[in-house]
Amino acid sequence: MAVKLLVVGATREKYFKQSEEEYLKRLRKYCKLQYLVVSSSKNSANKDDCLNQEQYSILKNIAESDYVLLLDENGTQYSSRSFSKKLNELLVNHANLVFVIGGAFGFSDVISARSDGKWSLSSLTFPHHMVRTVFLEQLYRGFTILNGEKYHND
Repeated sequence: MAVKLLVVGATREKYFKQSEEEYLKRLRKYCKLQYLVVSSSKNSANKDDCLNQEQYSILKNIAESDYVLLLDENGTQYSSRSFSKKLNELLVNHANLVFVIGGAFGFSDVISARSDGKWSLSSLTFPHHMVRTVFLEQLYRGFTILNGEKYHND
């Protein structure tokens, strides 16, 4: 099973980098996780220009056979247990699973159309650097639930 997390823009804050690294290390036990950072396009003040530039960087890192889930505020929300079930279903049915965290403006229409689904972490708005840590933790939690480990309490 191959899992890829594709993110737009580098994490600058040391504390977010440290938390990302911690969960990336923990996840190695459960899956081959590829973490890819593509450059953000804040050079333009025009939202559509930024989205179009980021679209190219995202698309060149997604294969035609990849199952793509966007982390998007308008996506489906899951509890940790229901996400772990969905994760298991996806891993069983798809060889390559790609999660994408967009930049400040989200995703272009082309990227949205290419996706196979959207997942929302919350109806709250978070900085996209924080979303990375929260998502990685939830991915880790999902794997621990699937393996019957004691990390998750409910």
